[in-house]
This record gives sequence, structure tokens and C-alpha cells, in this order.
Amino acid sequence: MAIAQMAKVMIVSHRSEVADLLEALQSEGICQILDAEEALVTRQLDQTPDRRLRPKDLETRLDRIEKSIVFLKQYAAAHKGLAAALAPRTIVDQSSYTSVVSDDSTMDIVGQAEQIEADIDSTTTRIESLHLALESLTPWETLKTRVEELSLLAKATCWTGLIPVQQLDKAADRLTEIGAALQIVDSSGTKHAALVVGLNENAEDIAKTLRAAEFETVSFEGLTGTVRELLAERSKRLTEAQQQLADHKAKAAALSANLLKLQILCDYYRNLLSRQQAQNAAPTTVHTFILEGWVRKNDYHRLQKVVARFPASSINRMEISEDDQIPVEIENKRIIKPFEVITRLYGMPQHFEVDPTVFLAPFFALFFALCLTDAGYGLVLVALAFLFVKKMQGDKKLMLMLGICGGVTVLAGALTGGWFGNAHEYLPAWFGTFRNAVLWFDPFEKPMTFFVLALTLGYIQIMTGLLIALIHNLKRKEFVAALCDQLTWLVMLNSIVLPLVLGSLTPLPAWIGKISTITALLPAAAILLFSHREGAWVGRIGMGAYNLFSTIFFVGDVLSYLRLMALGMVTAGLAMAINVIAQIAAQIPYGIGVVAMIIVLVGGHGFNMAINALGAFVHTLRLQYVEFFPKFLIGGGRQFQPLTKEYKHVYIKKEI
Repeated sequence: MAIAQMAKVMIVSHRSEVADLLEALQSEGICQILDAEEALVTRQLDQTPDRRLRPKDLETRLDRIEKSIVFLKQYAAAHKGLAAALAPRTIVDQSSYTSVVSDDSTMDIVGQAEQIEADIDSTTTRIESLHLALESLTPWETLKTRVEELSLLAKATCWTGLIPVQQLDKAADRLTEIGAALQIVDSSGTKHAALVVGLNENAEDIAKTLRAAEFETVSFEGLTGTVRELLAERSKRLTEAQQQLADHKAKAAALSANLLKLQILCDYYRNLLSRQQAQNAAPTTVHTFILEGWVRKNDYHRLQKVVARFPASSINRMEISEDDQIPVEIENKRIIKPFEVITRLYGMPQHFEVDPTVFLAPFFALFFALCLTDAGYGLVLVALAFLFVKKMQGDKKLMLMLGICGGVTVLAGALTGGWFGNAHEYLPAWFGTFRNAVLWFDPFEKPMTFFVLALTLGYIQIMTGLLIALIHNLKRKEFVAALCDQLTWLVMLNSIVLPLVLGSLTPLPAWIGKISTITALLPAAAILLFSHREGAWVGRIGMGAYNLFSTIFFVGDVLSYLRLMALGMVTAGLAMAINVIAQIAAQIPYGIGVVAMIIVLVGGHGFNMAINALGAFVHTLRLQYVEFFPKFLIGGGRQFQPLTKEYKHVYIKKEI
């Protein structure tokens, strides 16, 4: 439950075995490799460019495979449902994986997929073109004249096109005046297909009239025969193209049976590319590669054993310099580990800071539970989390954390009397007896108890944050910071708050008030004089006065925790309203009421639980990030990212 201690290492490997060494390191997933720009010791070395396969070649091959996977997925048998969503990767054994990556013919599938995709694209384009041609020819179907003859007139010109309905009469009158003839062939929606014939000497006036009438010219250039013949010929070509498209799609569907092979190959080349990039980025000499990196101290002996398997490679520990950006990894016990999700979302602490996970875990679970305050909803969350953890692949921390929060919600709901709202009023008497036996307080009967509880928990968490910072500074021997930045605030705030709280419960002697005043004024003076310790005294006192005024911000921080009460009572109120609606729905006759009641209960409580669980998560997250973390955490650490194998499409089953 701390930040992992890191060791800096240098691995020197001969060119002949560096690729195999990197694969072994990637399989172990315990060492972060630095590139030449980050490596400190190796910056001054004369480097020889690597002549091996460049990443660009691998990137091109990987890109082709990924595009083929996307294409074939459209024609593969789809696996839908919750199980597919939770476990999207196909499970394969190691022998099948090795067989595919060692088979050179697998890349032939990519070539076939690319050819079929190109055929489908070209055929689809041809079909679209034929559809457009048919659409443009259809209004002219009744035209009996062969289209090539329309342009063979000697002393006259023929215009073919579409004219808007609203422009027809006006255009016809004007054309008649000019001495041109207009013949309607057929209609096309809001336009008419029309022929306009006029003498050549009037062509300019006719063209001007047609432009004014928004005449849309249709050209038959390059076409021969009647329109019906053209329609029949294009319909035939369309049918043939559609059949070709169906054949191409059938080939794609058949080829999609090899989708798993491509997915295996894709994951293989992605990991190979990662190794190649690490190799190409590493500093080199004429005969060696120098891999400089980081490993957790607890894994250093494992790393030594890996390197020892390669006779032309060696490993040595390096001294950590002040310029080194030490990567950060957090380590926690099993019950706390799921809450690392919250820390990682915020960002890693710096290597000299404290891991906040163990401190936020109990607060997060408790605050989440108070926002939901319903034991029934907590039971459902636990059940769903258990199901998801059993079925899903990959990182399960989030589901485990929600399961823990659900368990605490059951306890919080039982203590506040929330069982699917006020469901106890509609259930047998024994359940009501049980509910009352474990009840601490009902938020609707004693809202002030909830009010005080929320403020108290907020105050405790804020004081915890200051106490964490105090202890951490003492451990680092930062005694001035511990005294002036944390101890002063702890003493002053508690000297003000504790007498007020105790005084509201029972009368206190006057001497306690005098002592609390003194114990509040002394740290206040220290804050004024020493909370800012840089620059001239005028600036120090000015900043100290501002910091002292910041006491009001602590009040705002504590008041922020009232959201726990607000969300908890909203959840309970909505649950009660849903039960009332369900009771009313149950009164509908003819058996419809029972069905309606079930729909209202399942749908209503499902929605209420989902929306308020989301609200509980977001608002509890906010309390950690905005109110708690700033009291002791700076953040901005660089996450430890070891070279490791990652699988996007397949899940390799571990052999026992």
C-alpha cells in the first residue's frame, strides 16, 4: 500500500540476440525501456543506425491486417448480448496462437480480403451509377425517337431537359412567340421532361428563355437507341452488377471464417511493432544495443534471471540522478487494489509523495453508500458486480470496486431503513420488524441526523488529509513544512471546531473557552508569519494574511459534503414514489394491473438505481479530487509503463 520503489538498470546486448531478449522482456512485462533521448548515460555514445526491418514496414503490414479485420467483421457471424460485450476477445490456446503466427500463408488472407473489398467497392459504385442512369432515363421512357437522331436536325436545334411545373406555361408562351415548339414527354416529380425544337437562327433567344425558366438540360450524348432500349439494357446490367455484388459478399462471408487468424496475426504484429520500436529507439554501438530503463526493486531479481538466459547480454544497476524522471507505480493489498481506479483517473502521485489509494478507499466506499442509502440497491449492485467479474475479460478493478461499494451500501441502507425505498410497508410484518431492529435513523424522520453525519464525515476526511501531509513531511524530515503548513491548521481548526461542537452538546467551563482561544491564536499567528516562506517580509505577511483568510475555504470544503445527504434523500424519495406509482398501477383491472406494477417496479427501480449510482460515483469522485487530494497530494507523476504484450482481439489461455 505504497508507491513502488524503482531501480534504474542498464542492459547491454549483442545485436545477434537483442530481438530475442526484447521478446523475453516483453513477455515478463516488468521493465520500462527508455529511448535515446531519455537515457542519460548513453547520450554521448556514437550510435550506428539499425539495418533491421524498420517499424514503417511493420506499421504498413499491421495497418493492412487491421483494415481487413474491420472489413471481414461486417460479414462474419455476429456474437451479440451481454456475454459478448463483457468478453469481446476470443479465447485461444498458446499452440493455436503459435501455429497461426508461424504460418506464412496467413497474410494471403489479407490480400484476398483487400481484393474482395476492392471488387465490392467498384461494383457498388457501378450499381449506384446505373441507378442514377435509370432514374434520369425513366421520365423519357415514352419517347419513341432514337436519342441519337435528336442531334441530327439540319436547320433546327433540339433541346432535351426538365422544366419546373410552375415555369411551364410562361415558358411555353414565350417559346411560341419565338417560333419554337415545346413537347412534354412525361413528368418527373415537380418537373416535366420536355423537348424544345426551334430554328437555328432563334437558338440564342430560345436558350435565353430556357435559362430563365430554370430548364435543366439532359444530355443523351454518346447514347444510341430508344429510351426503352436503353432502360432495358441498363436494367440488365444492374441485375448483373447486383448478382456480382452478392457473389462478392458471399466470398467475403466465406473468407470471414478466417477472421480469428487475422486477429491473432494483428495482435502478434502489434506486439512485434512495440518491440521493434523499443529496439530502434535504443542507443546503439557498432555491435551492441544499450537498453536503459526502470524496474521495480522487487522485480529486479526476476529481470536478472531473464537477462541471464542470454549469454551475450548483461545487466547492471545504475545510480539515480536528480535529472531522472522516476516512473511511478502504486502497490496495494487485494482489498484496496480495486480503488486504484480512482487514483489512476486523477493521475499518478510523484515518486516522493504518498499513494492516496489506501486512504481514499474507506471514504469512497462509505460516501458512495450514503449517496445511495438503499440496501436493496446495494444487493443488486453486489450481484451485478459478481456477474461481471465472472464473465468479463481484462481489468476487473472497476467492477470489484463497485461490488465493495455495493456491500457497504447494503450496510448503510439497512442502518437508514432503505429497502427499495419503503418496500417494508408492503411486505410481511416480519420484514418490518427486521428493518426496525437494524435501523439507526430514518433520514425522513431525522434529517438533521443525516445533516450532521455528512458534515462530520467531511470534517474528518479533511483533517485526515492534513494529517497525512503532516506525517509524510515528518518522514521526509521536512519539519518546517510539517509545522507551518499542516500542524498549525490542524491545531487552529480543531481549537475552533471542537469547543463549538462540545458546547452544543453540553455546557463547557469558561476556562476551556480561554484555552481554545489561545490554542487557536498561536497557530493563526504562525500561519500569518510563516505559511509563506519566500521573498521579503512584506510579501510573506501579505500571503500569510491571505492564507489565514483561507480558513473560510475550509468551511466551504466541509459544506460540500452535504451532497451526501442530498443524494441519499433523493434516492430514497424517488424509490418511495416508484412504489406508490406501482401500487396505483396494481389497481388496474383484468390482470393488467399486475403486469403494469411489475413494469413500474423493475423499470422504475432499475432507472433510479442506475442514475443515482452514477451520481453517487461522480459526486464521491469529486469529493476525493477537489476536497481531499489537494490537502496532501501534488500529483503529476509519470506512470510506470513496462514493455509488455497487449492483446486487443484474442485472449491467450494460460496453460497449466
